[in-house]
Amino acid sequence: MSKGSGLCDSKFYGLRKILEDNIDSGKELGASLYVNVGGEPVVDMHAGFMDELKTQPWTEHTKTAVFSTSKCITNLAALVLVSRGLLDLDAKVSNYWPEFAANGKEDIEIRHFLSHSSGLSGWDEPMTIEKIYDLESSAKLLAEQAPWWKPGSASGYHAITQGTLIGKLVKEITGKSLKDFIEDELAQPLGADYSLGVKESDWHLVAPVVPLPSLPFASNPNPDSVLGKTLKSLPLKAEYFNEPPLRRAALGASNGYGNARSVGKIMSIVSLDGQVAGKDFLSQKTLHRVFQVEVDSIDLVEGRRYKWGPGFALPVEDDSKIPIPQGNICFWGGWGGGSIAIMDADRKTTICYVMNKMGEEDGCLGTDRTWAYVKEIYRVLQE
Repeated sequence: MSKGSGLCDSKFYGLRKILEDNIDSGKELGASLYVNVGGEPVVDMHAGFMDELKTQPWTEHTKTAVFSTSKCITNLAALVLVSRGLLDLDAKVSNYWPEFAANGKEDIEIRHFLSHSSGLSGWDEPMTIEKIYDLESSAKLLAEQAPWWKPGSASGYHAITQGTLIGKLVKEITGKSLKDFIEDELAQPLGADYSLGVKESDWHLVAPVVPLPSLPFASNPNPDSVLGKTLKSLPLKAEYFNEPPLRRAALGASNGYGNARSVGKIMSIVSLDGQVAGKDFLSQKTLHRVFQVEVDSIDLVEGRRYKWGPGFALPVEDDSKIPIPQGNICFWGGWGGGSIAIMDADRKTTICYVMNKMGEEDGCLGTDRTWAYVKEIYRVLQE
């Protein structure tokens, strides 16, 4: 019988039981869960193993790839710049990055980057993973091409390009790489063990990803569709996250490394009125904007309805797949993996889940494991 370790308030013993049962059944290999209410952690627990042979227990210091949950922290970095008056969500991208105006992109605004609606969900040029790792070169290619649909009219999930685009903005504005900005302005001030990529001296703490047999996207899409063009340009393989080149890379959309505690500490900024540990990170004006809908459409890449604010997804009414209540709540997670961060400003609550065994369900957001944890957490919160 598996036993969850770490902090678990007695109200959440049912959550611990679900985690332990998932480990015992093999649904989970190793995982961590974090719940912060009103600035105080009530759940900070872990269970299971780092490796498939089950020789290395998952510990409080274990971290792993959090996949697209990385986007939460990358978008938060951009929102910090908005709060400091260094970036305007409604300004044209070309105000900060003049070359970006090429090929009909002169009217694309910052908010389009943060809501996956810029029309740049992939590259015209077929990319190798090495080309994507070259952040300057890959950003230059995006600046040169035309958008694939009318910006702002619909979302088309920017699986990799969102990090490239926001990273370029951060570099243009601050002179720092996105990796360094996150480290200096978010992770270090909050004591959060999170980073884009992971330094080699910490590789022994990294739980390898157990990948899906195939990607959670439609097979054989129309090559001229947004999905078809997006997939053609992205060499997506989960195995890359276990290899040295990607561990050394700094892709803001996808290769953050951390655990539920580290991601949750950072994302609590959104849930706690922009202030954590006595430090102001987000202004009230920026926080209000986070929960305003920028685009509400059938996503041109994922093929399902999403509501996007600037930075995060917002709850969709009567969504049978995603059991997140309505209100001032935003979230996002990792494709096919199941990791997730939920920022609930109404309840001053942050929820985070990180694991190393990817899910087998179709779709890009969450698995049955993810939503079982989320349902139980909200059951307790709503008592």
